[in-house]
Amino acid sequence: MWEAPEDDLFADGNAPQRPVRREAGPRSVTGELTADDLEVDRTLRPKTLDDYCGQERVRENLRVLIQAARDRNEPLDHVIFSGPPGLGKTTLAGVVANEMGAKLHTTSGPAIERTGDLAAILTNLGENDILFVDEIHRLNHQVEEVLYPAMEDFFLDIVIGKGPAARSIRLDMPHFTLIGATTRTGLLTGPLRDRFGISYRLDYYSTQELSHIVQRSAAILGVRIDAQGAAEIASRSRGTPRLANRLLKRVRDYAQVKAEGEITWEVASQALSFFEIDQMGLDWMDVKILEALTKTFRGRPVGLTTIASAVGEDPSTLEDVYEPYLLQTGLIIRTPQGRVATSLAFDHLGVTPPAVK
Repeated sequence: MWEAPEDDLFADGNAPQRPVRREAGPRSVTGELTADDLEVDRTLRPKTLDDYCGQERVRENLRVLIQAARDRNEPLDHVIFSGPPGLGKTTLAGVVANEMGAKLHTTSGPAIERTGDLAAILTNLGENDILFVDEIHRLNHQVEEVLYPAMEDFFLDIVIGKGPAARSIRLDMPHFTLIGATTRTGLLTGPLRDRFGISYRLDYYSTQELSHIVQRSAAILGVRIDAQGAAEIASRSRGTPRLANRLLKRVRDYAQVKAEGEITWEVASQALSFFEIDQMGLDWMDVKILEALTKTFRGRPVGLTTIASAVGEDPSTLEDVYEPYLLQTGLIIRTPQGRVATSLAFDHLGVTPPAVK
């Protein structure tokens, strides 16, 4: 918990009120799925392409492909969705299943540990069913080998027994559609990637699209919100719908206690500031990293481990969790000498850049 230094105390000995900073726990601004998202996330997800907001190119392409498959009474070709977490890959899988009128079976790469696990899942599929595998890049090699003939020729080779008594049985499977989702396209093996006939990468959402999503979610949750309040939440959501819905819930809580439940621009701005999320969607740790680069090291190139020591964070966490958004927004850059804060970072913090020698 944060403690005020002595020179921050008022004359009466009381410390100025500041938000409590927690050094551990999940971030409010991460696109990763958290336990807090699970229950509400299901109710907010759109069920059809018409309800789905954003990703116009992907949406219109899928509309044509789904209509063609339905007209031929065939399953859709295998689909792979890639992109950062929180952009709607799982939601799109559900939308495709609903549009195809197919039953959706959901699992994840880490959950399929053995080939027998995959065989059990595949043999339970019905004709034209859809199997959704999240984090498909985390499938192990043996499981992938079993998946290849199932995707291409719709049969499954199962080995029964061990040693000299072992024998192979080939099982015919109903035609199905495999939908995979991955945040790490580069970790997919070539043979697996090539077996997907349809491949889309999801992009970050615009503020206007996120504002529409926030208003739709607010209506479902029964939250009163105006257009300006929705736009303020959207502008701090890092282009990610999951984060926009999460911030909406936090602002709803604040509005319920502080503003009679109605979210206006002023209420949204106050709430997000209260939860330490600034105008660019940066949380307190993001700001701490930028302050280290701009104030402590005065714009000089700094190594990853040095930054990690300065902010009290693990270097791998710094690189995997915090750096991507700071790089994406142009607040820092990587150089051979180390990480460097850009002029945008100095402007954002109101820090005067060091004089150029």
